[in-house]
Amino acid sequence: MKTATERKIIRWFHILASIPILGYIYGPVASLPEPAFAVRVVILPAVILSGFWLWLGHYVKKWFRSGQGRTQKRVNFARK
Repeated sequence: MKTATERKIIRWFHILASIPILGYIYGPVASLPEPAFAVRVVILPAVILSGFWLWLGHYVKKWFRSGQGRTQKRVNFARK
């Protein structure tokens, strides 16, 4: 997947998933137990993670591509 396409998908997810948060803040969602739980436990962390990915995702990808995200040396403990 191209980087621009990935960013568009994540950006639209971020925008659309933020709508229930607005309903939680400005609407009656906070008074309903099930939707309030879904907003607090599922949607808000997903929006936060997608925002961080849009902001710093290129650094994470670069870090994994450079080999720092993987183990550099494999140790075989079974060998004597």
